Amino acid sequence: MIYFRFLDIRAYLIAYIIISFFGLCIGSFLNVCIYRLPRNESLIKRNSHCTTCGTKIKAYDLIPVFSWLLLRGKCRSCGEKISGRYPLVESINWIAYLLVLTFVDVLNYPVHAVITALFFSVLIVIGFIDYDTMEIYPSHLLLIVVLAAASALFSDTVSISERIIGGLSISVPFFIIGEVSAVIIKKKTGERYRGIELGDTLLMLCAGLLVGTKCICASALIGIFAAAVIGIINKAKGKDSKFAFGPFLAFGLVIGSLFGEHIIDWYLGLFEYPEVYSAFIV
Repeated sequence: MIYFRFLDIRAYLIAYIIISFFGLCIGSFLNVCIYRLPRNESLIKRNSHCTTCGTKIKAYDLIPVFSWLLLRGKCRSCGEKISGRYPLVESINWIAYLLVLTFVDVLNYPVHAVITALFFSVLIVIGFIDYDTMEIYPSHLLLIVVLAAASALFSDTVSISERIIGGLSISVPFFIIGEVSAVIIKKKTGERYRGIELGDTLLMLCAGLLVGTKCICASALIGIFAAAVIGIINKAKGKDSKFAFGPFLAFGLVIGSLFGEHIIDWYLGLFEYPEVYSAFIV
């Protein structure tokens, strides 16, 4: 861990265990959100249950990742297959929290670290729900705005001006591209839909208010590149070229939040020191 390298190995292990516990447990709750919210089901009124037979799941079968492995991905009651998405979401959130612990200065900026971890959890929910439904819910975007407000009030890692510029720097071009593409697509197909949906635009607006200019720009570049690669693969396989953009933006936002400033500084440095750039192309 970069910011824990001077600590005793026991402190390192304790931090690792605590963050792993929270990452997996919160990841388990994210599964509930991803499954129930699109179905308009309550997150708290009904206990966890098998989606096939409806049997209430016992507490010892709700241990994140491990219960799924021990049950071999099957319901204890009816034997029906349990989706591998559940341990996947839990593992992704666990890894995301470990990345925060590793690459964020938790000791000097604990509020920033907590907000970043929660932001990653929201992005996981947004990404998976958008993948399933092609929708990004306003309530999830509002959560990001709340995190941005909390960050502005209790953390000085990003200035107010950087937040405002970050909110507009990607969302405005996305909005323009969306409007122009909608007109072009309607002329060609008779159907009006945007090349970049409004939900994706609002996601970058809200996220920019949280992470600032450099991080949001890096996030957009990573998300666009990842989406382009998948789009090319889908086209080569003859699949539908239309797919959810949100998961790729969410992935980009995770990487951009952690390394965005370094990525942009490195990129700008190529122009400041052209001999570095020429070394790559010779």
